[in-house]
Amino acid sequence: MLGLTLGAGPAQAQTGAEAFPKRPITLVVGYAAGGSVDLVARTVAPELSKRLGQQVLVENVAGAGGTLGAYRVVAAQPDGYTLLMGSPSEVGINALISKRSRYNALTDLAPVGMIGSQPLVLVTTPRVPVSDIASFRSHVAARPGKLAYASSGIGTPLHLAGELIKSEGRLFMLHIPYRGAAPMVTDLLGGQVDFAVFVLSSALPHIQEGRMKAIGVTSAKRSAAAPQIPALAEDKTFGGVDLGVWFGLFAPAKTPAPALGQLQKELREVLRQPDVIAKLQAAGLTLTPDLDGRRFVRSEVERFAKIVEFAKIEAE
Repeated sequence: MLGLTLGAGPAQAQTGAEAFPKRPITLVVGYAAGGSVDLVARTVAPELSKRLGQQVLVENVAGAGGTLGAYRVVAAQPDGYTLLMGSPSEVGINALISKRSRYNALTDLAPVGMIGSQPLVLVTTPRVPVSDIASFRSHVAARPGKLAYASSGIGTPLHLAGELIKSEGRLFMLHIPYRGAAPMVTDLLGGQVDFAVFVLSSALPHIQEGRMKAIGVTSAKRSAAAPQIPALAEDKTFGGVDLGVWFGLFAPAKTPAPALGQLQKELREVLRQPDVIAKLQAAGLTLTPDLDGRRFVRSEVERFAKIVEFAKIEAE
């Protein structure tokens, strides 16, 4: 857990019954420490602590693709003291693929604010005779069902991105789900799979070392973190490919408006801090503090639903 001992902050200027917060806040991450969601949480938490005048403690509740952590927040008292650092899997995808989901993020979570996003990247290895987007499409189209791509698991953004690429390109590739990036790297480099979808920041070191070849990023435009890698959407065949990993701060749905408003205000200020911007950009994020969180998440869920239906994705 991460906390700071603080003096008076901006939020402590409030007095009386409306004062918020009066005690430490728990920021839940639905994944183990060290991942991208955790990194965003631990970048934002100290600055939120300073702004709010109370400790913001990061709590890792890993398991079930982030859904254990999300449910921990959904089931918490809606008072602003338990928050979620959310990402697409547990906020946007889970309810679409699992009949056993215990919550619906659209109705059970209230967006405090969107923080940023980063693209995914489709990669292969030097042994595969693919050098660009056009040759990727022709190579796969000529071998329907004989090639495979890897993702970090069923129903993850990486899986949905792979299925979106297949849909847009009218391609038939097998999907091989893995449990995390490390075994994906091993099998891709070992030739057990032909292609893989990674978060850009995870694949970039391997690309720079020449161990992997980048075919294209899954954002509508090139990423500032790797402008040399084309966007798949630059090829009109894949013009509809625009899917990445995003991060946002969420509270339980019935959190009182004064507390929610205070959190929204201070998060916007945190995302204006130069050191926060620099750290998140260094991790490959494009900051998106001006997005309307509720509208954005709803539109993402609609897009995810189309991919889930196309690929007939169901949770294991």
